[in-house]
Amino acid sequence: MRLIIRDDQESAAYYTANYIKKRILEFGPTSERPFVLGLPTGSSPIPVYKHLVQFYKNKELSFEHVITFNMDEYVGLPRDHPESYHTFMFSNFFKHIDIKPENINMLNGNCEELQNECQRYEDEIARVGGIELFLGGIGPDGHIAFNEPGSSMKSRTRVKTLAYETVLANARFFGGDVNKVPKLALTVGVATVTDAREVVIIIAGAHKAIALAKCIEEGVNHMWTVSAIQLHPSAMIVCDEDATLELHVKTVRYFKSIEQVQEQLIGRDNIGLKGSISSLSAMNKTSGSLV
Repeated sequence: MRLIIRDDQESAAYYTANYIKKRILEFGPTSERPFVLGLPTGSSPIPVYKHLVQFYKNKELSFEHVITFNMDEYVGLPRDHPESYHTFMFSNFFKHIDIKPENINMLNGNCEELQNECQRYEDEIARVGGIELFLGGIGPDGHIAFNEPGSSMKSRTRVKTLAYETVLANARFFGGDVNKVPKLALTVGVATVTDAREVVIIIAGAHKAIALAKCIEEGVNHMWTVSAIQLHPSAMIVCDEDATLELHVKTVRYFKSIEQVQEQLIGRDNIGLKGSISSLSAMNKTSGSLV
């Protein structure tokens, strides 16, 4: 697992957006071979979406051959409600880019058969060949999507009852009225996320510091569902300095030193996008002291 630490939320967001841009460009999506991208809602991804939109406006990136799957949606909230995740995604991202409407996949929290909707979503992910990269954010309690503490690490897309603390926290979006906050949501499962070929998590702010520490320095624990990415073969966390406040100093220095070695001793041109050594012979020429 890679941990990329940046000075502040803005620089962490730019790194994340730029990484996604490079991954899409490297993939070279076509109509026959689209890039499948998993997406979150919440405060952390908003600046990421702003940068991705700007890349599109600058003609640096196209989403014409990108298929998206969102993580979750409230049950019983109209799609056009200002707090629905459907509204969130279109306001912050989809309506600003060239993605095809038929390539946008979101859970329908207003269907009659919720269990069937969850299975349909899993089937659709499988039909397009699985998710290439799943972008995620987390809550202060380490939950990813609506997989709150106690969720199974093998969970799939399902109906989820929200914890009372989550309902209270979300009341601020509903005029402070707890009664207006949906109590159920449809969410991808932990296993749905970790089945993606790559997982990128963005974490910003001191209020997420304990969750980051649990994910990085402790074991896999269903009470901190984001920790499941420890077992993923291609996972990366991008965070700001504030989010590292609960990490041991040696942990922060370790991950920063990896970047330093890659940049200064191995050379950026010799490092693949995912952090692997792309050319041993070129690296030998760059620094004979390493061989």
